[in-house]
Amino acid sequence: MRGIFITMEGPDGAGKTTQINLLSKYLKEKGYDVLITREPGGTVISEAIRGLLLDPAYTEMKPETEMLLYASARAQLVHEVIGPAIDSGKAVISDRFVDSSVVYQGIARGLGIDTVYAVNKPAIGDHMPDVTFLLDLPAETGIARKKEQAELDRMERETLEFHKKVAEGYRILAKRDPERIFRVDATLPIEVICDMMKSRVSGLLGDVRS
Repeated sequence: MRGIFITMEGPDGAGKTTQINLLSKYLKEKGYDVLITREPGGTVISEAIRGLLLDPAYTEMKPETEMLLYASARAQLVHEVIGPAIDSGKAVISDRFVDSSVVYQGIARGLGIDTVYAVNKPAIGDHMPDVTFLLDLPAETGIARKKEQAELDRMERETLEFHKKVAEGYRILAKRDPERIFRVDATLPIEVICDMMKSRVSGLLGDVRS
């Protein structure tokens, strides 16, 4: 039996971690062995790359370098963790995936959507998510939330204009792929968002298991 692959996307501060934990609980109740991972990260190599990408000291990093590093971390994660987990029947929930690269590097950095997808094709192969939840949040709100939580990393320290491009970039992707990307207003109450996601996943489980 094939597993299910779910990704959680959205601007910084959108509340992805909270919803991932709630969705994990729901899937466990449905009988799934659940694996939660994150990007960049999830393996020893990918976590090392994460350190390079998010270190505030590396302000000179070029968009092309950033794109390739994210793709490298993703390749290791897919081949070492995500692929085998799905093949063994597990439910995989990833905090970010290739859509993040398309939005942050392809749209916000201006490298182009098609360019980022092409660079990431060898990294992800056929492992596209069964469903992607987009927690849509105004950039101003997301950054304000992050500043209250912890010290900001290199990406979070970008300008408000950059984060506005990110938020709009996600909306662009949702319009391009409405069958896969399920857009949710992240300003709604946590319980309401969770119920919406459960409803979408519930309809998907039968298709995946069949």
